[in-house]
Amino acid sequence: MDAGFTTEQEGIRRALRELLHKRCGAEEARAAVDRPQGYDAGLWATLSEQLGLPGLALPEAYGGVGCSATELALAAEETGRVLAPSPLLATAVLAAPLLLALGTEGQRAELLPRIADGSLPAALAVPAAGLALTGDNAGDWAGGGRSGGVQARGSGDRWRLYGEIEHVLDGHSAGCVLVAAHTGGFARSRTLVFLVPGDAEGLVRVRQTALDATRPLARLQLRNVDAELLGDEDADVLGALARLGDSAAAFLACEAVGAADRVLERTVEYVKQREQFGRAIGSFQAVKHRLADGYVRVQAARSAAYYAAWATVHGERVGGLALAQGLEALRAAAAEGIQLHGGIGFTWEHDVQLYFKRAAGDELLFGPVHRLRAHAADAARLFTEREVTV
Repeated sequence: MDAGFTTEQEGIRRALRELLHKRCGAEEARAAVDRPQGYDAGLWATLSEQLGLPGLALPEAYGGVGCSATELALAAEETGRVLAPSPLLATAVLAAPLLLALGTEGQRAELLPRIADGSLPAALAVPAAGLALTGDNAGDWAGGGRSGGVQARGSGDRWRLYGEIEHVLDGHSAGCVLVAAHTGGFARSRTLVFLVPGDAEGLVRVRQTALDATRPLARLQLRNVDAELLGDEDADVLGALARLGDSAAAFLACEAVGAADRVLERTVEYVKQREQFGRAIGSFQAVKHRLADGYVRVQAARSAAYYAAWATVHGERVGGLALAQGLEALRAAAAEGIQLHGGIGFTWEHDVQLYFKRAAGDELLFGPVHRLRAHAADAARLFTEREVTV
């Protein structure tokens, strides 16, 4: 692994940071989450038109920039710094790669150019368990041959979906929803992915109250909805979802590192100004030690996140471990920020509490730190007993 960034990667990071600094301050972000769609459509259009962010990791043949998932993950560090509310995660990280991996050529040609130019926000309706970050992706979340989940019936070009799924990122505003559903009954159970237009008849979408308001969530009810099969019935859907989960984890890890770095910066700035006993509290040795510990956590998480971003395109799957490290660093940095900001740190008026909610919200969505690490250990068979020949 080359630890340095290319000129192109540095250019993407710099341009994105400058744009977000101008367009996505604290007041703008708070105003954006109160909009019906949960984000600033004008900012999303700018990110799409000027930087090509939704299509950064899509091939040029489909209107994308032609970079890899590595560049997209590195860009996440900048969006994480400002907790930018946007459909980037749902559209470019979850929906687009799955469409690219499983879709037919016609489906790709029809949908990916619109995703790349930002005109078609998309969403993936599958619980985090389906991304194989904390479990074996056995498919119980999609019905598992029993009641629950989303069920599909039909064959060929005509399928009908029924069921309910909660906590769908940007599901209330997406123009296209990819729905993972169970079909085949108990004996021949399998999971398939279907394309559902956002305005499909029988699709009921309700925005949910979320702990982290910068990640809008929705409950989707599918009442005998007409759907189009993504790809073909023989596709390795579970394998594709597992690979998608790893690349999404690398993205989220970089995002968490950016957020942790920014909340630590803000805390350092504050302790230099706040005075106690006639001197800045940042001059106290105990405070210095706490901030130094936080800095070490952030740097360790950054190293893990960068490696995971590189590994996504080199056949290694370490995203879950990097995500655990990133979320742990963010939670610790935000908790220290709240305490060192004193009485104002936990109030709605101050922004530092938003970073703690991002860490807690991501753990609820994608798995707590201990489960991410336990699953990675199980997958690597670290604690499996092995026979030793003497």
